[in-house]
Amino acid sequence: MVDLLLVEDNLELGDLIGSFLKKDGFTITKVESGEAALEYLENDTCKIVLLDIMLPGIDGFSVCSSIREKQDTPIVIISAKVGKEDKINGFSLGADDYIEKPVDVDILSAKLSVLMKRNYELKDHRKIINSGAISINKEAHQVYVNGKLINMTSKEFELLLLLVENPNKTLRKDFLFNKVWGKDSFSEDQTITVHIKMLRDKIEDNPKQPKRIVTLWGVGYKYEEI
Repeated sequence: MVDLLLVEDNLELGDLIGSFLKKDGFTITKVESGEAALEYLENDTCKIVLLDIMLPGIDGFSVCSSIREKQDTPIVIISAKVGKEDKINGFSLGADDYIEKPVDVDILSAKLSVLMKRNYELKDHRKIINSGAISINKEAHQVYVNGKLINMTSKEFELLLLLVENPNKTLRKDFLFNKVWGKDSFSEDQTITVHIKMLRDKIEDNPKQPKRIVTLWGVGYKYEEI
C-alpha cells in the first residue's frame, strides 16, 4: 500500500508535488485521469487520495463520489476551482480537505502528516478499543461484551473490528466483503448476511431488533455505539 495516490493531469505539477512529498518520506503513485484513479483503486490501495478536480474525462468531483461509495480512504482535493460552491460540493461528496492551487507544498505536507497520523498511526497504536459494553483487544483477537469473553471466528472478528473502527458510517456490502474476504472470494451477499447474523447473535441484547449493527436496506450496514 502506497501512502498517496496523486491524481493530476498536469505532468509538470504532478512531478513537482510528487518530488517534494517524496522528500518528506511519503510513497506516491501518480495517475493522470479519474478513470485511471478508479481503475487503480479497484486492484490496489492507498492511505490518502490527492485529487485534482479539472481532469480529462471523469472530473474530480465524480471520482470523489465514486471512491466514497466504496471505501473511506481519506481524500484531499487540490484544485484551482476555489469558489465557495466548489468547496461545499467537494466536502458534501466526502472530501476530507480542500486545498487551493497554487499549492504550498510545506502546508500540504503538514496537512497530510496530520491526516495520516489521525487515520492510521493513532488507530494502529490503539490496541484496546472500547465501545460501550464492547471491548476489543486487537492484538489478542479477543472481544468482550459486558466483561464476558465472546468466542468468535477470525472473519467475525475482522468484520466486527471494521465496523467498530468506523462508527456511524454507512459501509457498503461490497466494501465490507472486499476488506474482510477479498475480491476473489465468492457468495458475497450470502456471506455478509450470515456473518452479520452471527455477530448480532453474539453482541446484541436482542438480535432480532439490533441496535449496534444497523441495516441500511439495499446499501450496507452501520455500527452504532450504545
